[in-house]
Amino acid sequence: MSSSTASRRTSHLPETSLFSRPVHSMDPLHRALLSYEKARAIGLSYRMTLDDVHNLTPKFWDMHSDPATAMDPAATTLLTIQYNLCAGTIALYSKHRPELVSLVDDLLRYRKHGQYMLTEIGHGLDISNIETTATLLPSGEFLLHSPTPQASKFMPPTVPAGQPCNRGHRPFIVALNDGKKMCTGVTSKLLPFRDGAQPVTHSITTFTNVRLSHSALLGSLDMPANLHDNLMHITSRICVGTVALGSIAIPFMELTRLSARSTPSAPDRCMPILTFRTQQIPLVGTVADVHVLRALHRSIVQQFCSERDARVRRGLAAVFKSVMVQHSQQDAMGISERCGAQGLFAHNQIIALTGMRGVAIAEGDILGLAIRLVNELLLDRYQLPKPADPNSLLARREAVLFSELRAAVAAAGGHRSKAASRIVLPACQPAVEAIGHRMAYDAAVAQGVEPALIDLYVANCVRLDPAFYVEHGLGRAAQQAQAADAHDRVLPLLGELVRAMDVAEYVRAPIISDERWGAFVEGLTVYEGDAYVDAFDGHSRTEELEMEFARL
Repeated sequence: MSSSTASRRTSHLPETSLFSRPVHSMDPLHRALLSYEKARAIGLSYRMTLDDVHNLTPKFWDMHSDPATAMDPAATTLLTIQYNLCAGTIALYSKHRPELVSLVDDLLRYRKHGQYMLTEIGHGLDISNIETTATLLPSGEFLLHSPTPQASKFMPPTVPAGQPCNRGHRPFIVALNDGKKMCTGVTSKLLPFRDGAQPVTHSITTFTNVRLSHSALLGSLDMPANLHDNLMHITSRICVGTVALGSIAIPFMELTRLSARSTPSAPDRCMPILTFRTQQIPLVGTVADVHVLRALHRSIVQQFCSERDARVRRGLAAVFKSVMVQHSQQDAMGISERCGAQGLFAHNQIIALTGMRGVAIAEGDILGLAIRLVNELLLDRYQLPKPADPNSLLARREAVLFSELRAAVAAAGGHRSKAASRIVLPACQPAVEAIGHRMAYDAAVAQGVEPALIDLYVANCVRLDPAFYVEHGLGRAAQQAQAADAHDRVLPLLGELVRAMDVAEYVRAPIISDERWGAFVEGLTVYEGDAYVDAFDGHSRTEELEMEFARL
């Protein structure tokens, strides 16, 4: 499905009162609860089915790259938990448990809220050693319990939000609340809202001897042949989520680019901002990144869905997410800085892209994923797709980085040695990002992306590690010339390229035009007064009268 076709599923939403009402003066809790409604509206626009979430159809991926997801990052968080982690996990077991089909349908129709509770306060990424227990009772029921405070589930938003809340964890389904109050034995403590991010009702959740019927168990009680493989299977939707969350970087980058205003107020007295090269560089560079990364997205989704080796799927997901977060963060910072103070306000839809920091952690921390992937590649346990052009600039960097890492491991006497750890671990994330840069280049070339955009993307990647390229024959002057030439070729195409993004109706930033800015200012809270303040002593006339009365 094309980007424009996908966007039409939600094209009716930006003008609705749900999405167009001002939210930045709301109290955080009200705003957080409103995000549940926005998530529901986006999800229902797609009419997702069990087949879509289980078999990862194009509709599933289109939803995660829909421009509406960039209008409210909190809603997107709730949406991907609901459809991918919760509904997707339960769907794994529905083939042999037909009664679960109606539960999945309730989740997809947003008749119930779904959460996925895996991470514990005391264990973070170490999911193998979580402490929460489910004890089989003689009655056939299970007793779910958090034995210590460190076993409390961390982050999933479990406080009542108007609908009953279910969660899929390991193979259990647990009712958390009835929409208004918590269920017996379940305690949810609302965490303070994160600074600088769209509020989400993230919580700490504790189970105290919660009785579950035997049917709450998903799958078999039989001891699996391989405990690790079983854990990877029952948490397989996390890997899907790694790709899905990486996908949302694209609409975020598109809206950020359009939200950055091209001309300042009073254009009759000021030169257009895009006249200046310093303003052009982050804006034009983001456009190039978006078009190349869309090609990478299509390529990764195709490979991910067709690949049968779960290890390779995890590797592809790690590469994709790492490079999407890296580019989106870099581009957002550049654009935000060029917008001055306006770039710091959430209502302008620019600073919101820094919320990708949360994406870097959710569904697999990027650094943790990178460390695992690089070590497995160094041990030759499996391989990722090879470069289509081994002589390309980005492919050569990837090859050199891995050659250096292999030499470091060999010199240290093995990958488990302290010496190898000291050299290899800090280099893992840059190495995975290098794979992603090369794969993005290969995908763009294979899919016929405009060569000028590909060249500018390469120049953007060179800018991320200029020292490497200087060491390998591409000096500073050559790097600057390469970037300037690609920039000059893309700039005349800018209007056409931006229109091709087809996301203008999703941009709500007031600074996009004088008309929107005027309407925004008119809607701000007004404080007025009639007190006269002396410019010299700072006292109002009222204060002077009060002091005179006191003397009398």
